[in-house]
Amino acid sequence: MRDYELLFVLDPSLDEEQKATLIETVKSVINADGEAGEPDVWGDKKLAYSIGKKNTGYYVVLPFKASAELPKELDRRLRINENVMRHIIVSQDEE
Repeated sequence: MRDYELLFVLDPSLDEEQKATLIETVKSVINADGEAGEPDVWGDKKLAYSIGKKNTGYYVVLPFKASAELPKELDRRLRINENVMRHIIVSQDEE
């Protein structure tokens, strides 16, 4: 299993319950084939550029351990979720 870090930006217009549910959903996808760590919620931050006429986003960083196939599936699911404005998955293992 490899160490990864996921940074995703949620739509800031969601209420707190919807944000928490979405974070738990992402954790459950990871836990199905890996181990999700504790999310580091950065909260609302100003975006470098507007995305869909929004100037702020709700940032969350989530470390996790998984096989090499999980990030591909996670990327696919985050891409089709309309409440996730942007995301990036980075491998923490040094080659």
